[in-house]
Amino acid sequence: MDVTLVLQGLLSGLLFGGVYSLMAVGLTLIFGVMRVVNFAHGDMMVWGMYLSYLLATRAGIDPYLSFVVSAAALFALGLLVQRGLVDRVIDAPHEMQILLMLGVALVLENLALVAFGPEPTRVRSPLGAATLWLGPVFVDLARLVTFVVAVLLTVALSLFLYRTDLGRTIRAAADNTYGALVIGIDVRRVYAVAFGVGAACVGAAGALVSSILPFQPPTGLSLSVTSFNIVIIGGMGSLLGAFIGGLLVSVAESLGAVFLKPSLKELVSFSLLIVILLFRPAGLFGKRTS
Repeated sequence: MDVTLVLQGLLSGLLFGGVYSLMAVGLTLIFGVMRVVNFAHGDMMVWGMYLSYLLATRAGIDPYLSFVVSAAALFALGLLVQRGLVDRVIDAPHEMQILLMLGVALVLENLALVAFGPEPTRVRSPLGAATLWLGPVFVDLARLVTFVVAVLLTVALSLFLYRTDLGRTIRAAADNTYGALVIGIDVRRVYAVAFGVGAACVGAAGALVSSILPFQPPTGLSLSVTSFNIVIIGGMGSLLGAFIGGLLVSVAESLGAVFLKPSLKELVSFSLLIVILLFRPAGLFGKRTS
Protein backbone atom coordinates (compact mmCIF):
# COMPACT_ATOMS: atom_id res chain seq x y z
CA MET A 1 0.00 0.00 0.00
CA ASP A 2 1.33 3.42 -1.00
CA VAL A 3 2.00 5.49 2.16
CA THR A 4 1.32 8.72 0.27
CA LEU A 5 -2.11 7.47 -0.73
CA VAL A 6 -2.91 6.61 2.90
CA LEU A 7 -1.76 10.05 4.07
CA GLN A 8 -3.85 11.68 1.37
CA GLY A 9 -6.91 9.70 2.44
CA LEU A 10 -6.33 10.59 6.08
CA LEU A 11 -5.98 14.30 5.30
CA SER A 12 -9.02 14.40 2.99
CA GLY A 13 -11.13 12.54 5.53
CA LEU A 14 -10.11 14.84 8.35
CA LEU A 15 -10.94 17.97 6.35
CA PHE A 16 -14.32 16.62 5.23
CA GLY A 17 -15.05 15.63 8.82
CA GLY A 18 -15.86 19.23 9.67
CA VAL A 19 -19.07 19.02 7.61
CA TYR A 20 -19.99 15.68 9.17
CA SER A 21 -19.44 17.20 12.61
CA LEU A 22 -21.57 20.25 11.86
CA MET A 23 -24.54 18.24 10.58
CA ALA A 24 -24.29 15.83 13.53
CA VAL A 25 -24.13 18.70 16.02
CA GLY A 26 -27.45 19.97 14.70
CA LEU A 27 -29.05 16.54 15.05
CA THR A 28 -27.74 15.91 18.56
CA LEU A 29 -28.86 19.39 19.70
CA ILE A 30 -32.45 18.63 18.67
CA PHE A 31 -32.39 15.24 20.36
CA GLY A 32 -30.60 16.50 23.47
CA VAL A 33 -33.15 19.24 24.10
CA MET A 34 -36.42 17.71 22.88
CA ARG A 35 -35.71 13.96 22.78
CA VAL A 36 -37.08 14.00 19.23
CA VAL A 37 -35.29 11.97 16.56
CA ASN A 38 -35.30 14.15 13.45
CA PHE A 39 -35.53 11.73 10.52
CA ALA A 40 -35.88 14.73 8.18
CA HIS A 41 -32.39 15.97 9.07
CA GLY A 42 -30.74 14.77 5.86
CA ASP A 43 -33.52 16.15 3.67
CA MET A 44 -33.16 19.53 5.35
CA MET A 45 -29.47 19.38 4.46
CA VAL A 46 -30.37 18.65 0.83
CA TRP A 47 -32.52 21.78 0.80
CA GLY A 48 -29.53 23.72 2.12
CA MET A 49 -27.61 22.39 -0.89
CA TYR A 50 -30.33 23.39 -3.34
CA LEU A 51 -30.63 26.86 -1.83
CA SER A 52 -26.89 27.27 -2.33
CA TYR A 53 -27.33 26.04 -5.92
CA LEU A 54 -30.07 28.61 -6.59
CA LEU A 55 -28.02 31.45 -5.14
CA ALA A 56 -25.00 30.40 -7.20
CA THR A 57 -26.86 30.04 -10.50
CA ARG A 58 -29.32 32.92 -10.17
CA ALA A 59 -27.34 35.51 -8.17
CA GLY A 60 -23.76 34.36 -8.68
CA ILE A 61 -23.12 34.01 -4.94
CA ASP A 62 -20.39 31.55 -4.00
CA PRO A 63 -21.56 28.75 -1.65
CA TYR A 64 -18.87 29.74 0.83
CA LEU A 65 -20.77 33.00 1.25
CA SER A 66 -24.32 31.77 0.71
CA PHE A 67 -24.13 29.29 3.61
CA VAL A 68 -25.34 32.16 5.82
CA VAL A 69 -28.53 32.46 3.76
CA SER A 70 -29.03 28.69 3.73
CA ALA A 71 -28.61 28.58 7.51
CA ALA A 72 -31.12 31.39 8.00
CA ALA A 73 -33.67 29.78 5.66
CA LEU A 74 -33.36 26.39 7.37
CA PHE A 75 -33.66 28.07 10.76
CA ALA A 76 -37.01 29.46 9.62
CA LEU A 77 -38.02 26.04 8.28
CA GLY A 78 -37.04 24.44 11.58
CA LEU A 79 -39.17 26.92 13.52
CA LEU A 80 -42.11 26.24 11.21
CA VAL A 81 -41.80 22.45 11.52
CA GLN A 82 -41.40 22.57 15.29
CA ARG A 83 -44.22 25.02 16.00
CA GLY A 84 -46.61 23.63 13.41
CA LEU A 85 -45.97 19.88 13.72
CA VAL A 86 -43.52 18.65 16.33
CA ASP A 87 -44.99 20.73 19.14
CA ARG A 88 -48.31 18.93 18.67
CA VAL A 89 -46.78 15.49 19.32
CA ILE A 90 -44.02 16.42 21.77
CA ASP A 91 -45.70 14.43 24.55
CA ALA A 92 -46.89 11.62 22.28
CA PRO A 93 -45.23 8.17 22.11
CA HIS A 94 -41.92 8.10 20.25
CA GLU A 95 -43.34 6.05 17.40
CA MET A 96 -45.73 8.90 16.56
CA GLN A 97 -42.85 11.37 16.53
CA ILE A 98 -40.84 9.05 14.30
CA LEU A 99 -43.73 8.66 11.82
CA LEU A 100 -44.24 12.43 11.78
CA MET A 101 -40.60 13.16 10.98
CA LEU A 102 -40.52 10.42 8.35
CA GLY A 103 -43.53 12.11 6.77
CA VAL A 104 -41.73 15.47 6.83
CA ALA A 105 -38.69 13.83 5.22
CA LEU A 106 -40.79 12.38 2.40
CA VAL A 107 -42.52 15.71 1.79
CA LEU A 108 -39.19 17.58 1.62
CA GLU A 109 -37.68 14.96 -0.69
CA ASN A 110 -40.61 14.98 -3.10
CA LEU A 111 -40.83 18.79 -3.11
CA ALA A 112 -37.15 18.86 -4.10
CA LEU A 113 -37.85 16.25 -6.77
CA VAL A 114 -40.68 18.34 -8.23
CA ALA A 115 -38.70 21.59 -8.07
CA PHE A 116 -35.29 20.41 -9.28
CA GLY A 117 -35.75 17.01 -10.92
CA PRO A 118 -33.92 13.74 -10.28
CA GLU A 119 -30.58 14.54 -11.92
CA PRO A 120 -27.45 14.91 -9.75
CA THR A 121 -26.33 18.51 -9.24
CA ARG A 122 -23.19 20.20 -7.99
CA VAL A 123 -22.51 23.87 -7.31
CA ARG A 124 -19.51 25.31 -9.13
CA SER A 125 -17.06 27.35 -7.06
CA PRO A 126 -13.65 28.84 -7.91
CA LEU A 127 -12.24 26.96 -4.94
CA GLY A 128 -13.31 23.65 -6.45
CA ALA A 129 -10.19 23.33 -8.63
CA ALA A 130 -7.72 25.03 -6.27
CA THR A 131 -5.14 22.91 -4.45
CA LEU A 132 -2.23 23.46 -2.10
CA TRP A 133 0.65 20.98 -2.04
CA LEU A 134 2.20 19.94 1.27
CA GLY A 135 5.09 17.73 0.29
CA PRO A 136 3.76 14.55 -1.32
CA VAL A 137 0.10 15.25 -0.48
CA PHE A 138 -2.22 18.02 -1.61
CA VAL A 139 -4.85 19.99 0.24
CA ASP A 140 -8.14 20.57 -1.54
CA LEU A 141 -8.80 24.24 -0.73
CA ALA A 142 -12.55 23.72 -0.97
CA ARG A 143 -12.36 21.06 1.76
CA LEU A 144 -9.97 23.20 3.81
CA VAL A 145 -12.27 26.23 3.76
CA THR A 146 -15.26 23.98 4.46
CA PHE A 147 -13.46 22.47 7.46
CA VAL A 148 -12.46 25.85 8.89
CA VAL A 149 -15.95 27.35 8.50
CA ALA A 150 -17.60 24.23 9.95
CA VAL A 151 -15.30 24.27 12.99
CA LEU A 152 -15.90 27.98 13.54
CA LEU A 153 -19.68 27.47 13.37
CA THR A 154 -19.46 24.57 15.83
CA VAL A 155 -17.40 26.68 18.23
CA ALA A 156 -19.89 29.54 17.84
CA LEU A 157 -22.75 27.18 18.70
CA SER A 158 -20.89 25.97 21.78
CA LEU A 159 -20.29 29.55 22.92
CA PHE A 160 -23.96 30.34 22.32
CA LEU A 161 -25.07 27.42 24.47
CA TYR A 162 -22.64 28.02 27.32
CA ARG A 163 -22.10 31.80 27.34
CA THR A 164 -25.51 33.33 26.57
CA ASP A 165 -28.67 33.52 28.63
CA LEU A 166 -30.75 31.88 25.90
CA GLY A 167 -28.19 29.11 25.57
CA ARG A 168 -28.32 28.46 29.32
CA THR A 169 -32.11 28.22 29.21
CA ILE A 170 -31.82 25.70 26.37
CA ARG A 171 -29.45 23.57 28.43
CA ALA A 172 -31.67 23.94 31.49
CA ALA A 173 -34.71 22.73 29.56
CA ALA A 174 -32.66 19.82 28.20
CA ASP A 175 -31.48 18.77 31.67
CA ASN A 176 -34.81 19.12 33.49
CA THR A 177 -37.91 20.19 31.59
CA TYR A 178 -40.15 20.23 34.66
CA GLY A 179 -37.64 22.29 36.65
CA ALA A 180 -37.36 24.74 33.77
CA LEU A 181 -41.14 25.17 33.77
CA VAL A 182 -41.17 25.74 37.53
CA ILE A 183 -38.68 28.62 37.33
CA GLY A 184 -40.65 30.28 34.53
CA ILE A 185 -38.77 29.29 31.37
CA ASP A 186 -40.91 29.29 28.22
CA VAL A 187 -40.09 25.71 27.22
CA ARG A 188 -42.09 25.90 23.96
CA ARG A 189 -39.97 28.86 22.86
CA VAL A 190 -36.80 27.01 23.88
CA TYR A 191 -37.84 23.96 21.86
CA ALA A 192 -38.57 26.09 18.80
CA VAL A 193 -35.20 27.85 19.00
CA ALA A 194 -33.33 24.57 19.54
CA PHE A 195 -35.02 22.93 16.56
CA GLY A 196 -34.36 26.02 14.44
CA VAL A 197 -30.68 26.14 15.42
CA GLY A 198 -30.28 22.44 14.70
CA ALA A 199 -31.84 22.92 11.26
CA ALA A 200 -29.63 25.98 10.65
CA CYS A 201 -26.52 23.89 11.36
CA VAL A 202 -27.48 21.30 8.78
CA GLY A 203 -28.48 24.03 6.31
CA ALA A 204 -25.03 25.59 6.61
CA ALA A 205 -23.43 22.15 6.26
CA GLY A 206 -25.42 21.54 3.10
CA ALA A 207 -24.29 24.79 1.50
CA LEU A 208 -20.66 24.18 2.45
CA VAL A 209 -20.59 20.70 0.92
CA SER A 210 -22.62 21.58 -2.20
CA SER A 211 -19.50 22.32 -4.25
CA ILE A 212 -17.69 19.16 -3.12
CA LEU A 213 -20.26 16.40 -3.57
CA PRO A 214 -22.98 15.89 -6.19
CA PHE A 215 -26.47 15.73 -4.73
CA GLN A 216 -30.06 14.95 -5.69
CA PRO A 217 -33.36 14.71 -3.74
CA PRO A 218 -32.87 11.09 -2.51
CA THR A 219 -29.46 12.05 -1.06
CA GLY A 220 -31.22 13.05 2.15
CA LEU A 221 -31.69 9.43 3.27
CA SER A 222 -27.98 8.60 3.19
CA LEU A 223 -27.16 11.88 4.95
CA SER A 224 -29.65 11.10 7.70
CA VAL A 225 -28.20 7.62 8.16
CA THR A 226 -24.68 9.05 8.35
CA SER A 227 -25.81 11.67 10.87
CA PHE A 228 -27.36 9.00 13.10
CA ASN A 229 -24.23 6.91 12.83
CA ILE A 230 -22.09 9.84 13.97
CA VAL A 231 -24.41 10.85 16.81
CA ILE A 232 -24.64 7.29 18.15
CA ILE A 233 -20.85 6.88 18.03
CA GLY A 234 -20.30 10.18 19.83
CA GLY A 235 -23.16 9.72 22.31
CA MET A 236 -26.72 10.94 21.88
CA GLY A 237 -27.07 14.51 23.12
CA SER A 238 -23.33 15.28 23.35
CA LEU A 239 -22.05 18.17 21.23
CA LEU A 240 -18.42 17.15 21.79
CA GLY A 241 -19.32 13.58 20.89
CA ALA A 242 -20.99 14.72 17.67
CA PHE A 243 -17.92 16.75 16.71
CA ILE A 244 -15.41 13.97 17.44
CA GLY A 245 -17.73 11.37 15.92
CA GLY A 246 -17.96 13.36 12.70
CA LEU A 247 -14.18 13.41 12.35
CA LEU A 248 -13.87 9.69 13.15
CA VAL A 249 -16.56 8.64 10.67
CA SER A 250 -15.18 10.82 7.89
CA VAL A 251 -11.63 9.52 8.38
CA ALA A 252 -12.91 5.93 8.59
CA GLU A 253 -14.82 6.31 5.31
CA SER A 254 -11.88 7.96 3.58
CA LEU A 255 -9.42 5.25 4.66
CA GLY A 256 -12.00 2.60 3.80
CA ALA A 257 -12.08 3.95 0.26
CA VAL A 258 -8.27 3.66 0.16
CA PHE A 259 -7.87 0.16 1.60
CA LEU A 260 -11.02 -1.38 0.13
CA LYS A 261 -12.92 0.50 -2.58
CA PRO A 262 -15.05 3.70 -2.57
CA SER A 263 -18.31 1.74 -2.75
CA LEU A 264 -17.42 -0.04 0.52
CA LYS A 265 -16.44 2.99 2.57
CA GLU A 266 -19.61 2.87 4.66
CA LEU A 267 -18.75 -0.70 5.66
CA VAL A 268 -15.83 0.70 7.64
CA SER A 269 -17.81 3.48 9.35
CA PHE A 270 -20.62 1.15 10.43
CA SER A 271 -18.11 -1.45 11.58
CA LEU A 272 -16.64 1.32 13.71
CA LEU A 273 -20.12 1.94 15.12
CA ILE A 274 -20.51 -1.72 16.08
CA VAL A 275 -17.09 -1.90 17.74
CA ILE A 276 -17.64 1.27 19.77
CA LEU A 277 -21.09 0.18 20.92
CA LEU A 278 -19.68 -3.16 22.07
CA PHE A 279 -17.40 -1.39 24.53
CA ARG A 280 -19.25 1.92 25.02
CA PRO A 281 -23.01 1.27 24.60
CA ALA A 282 -23.79 4.94 25.34
CA GLY A 283 -21.26 6.17 22.77
CA LEU A 284 -17.88 7.79 23.34
CA PHE A 285 -19.21 10.77 25.28
CA GLY A 286 -22.75 9.64 26.09
CA LYS A 287 -24.06 9.41 29.62
CA ARG A 288 -24.78 5.96 30.95
CA THR A 289 -28.29 5.36 32.17
CA SER A 290 -29.01 3.14 35.12
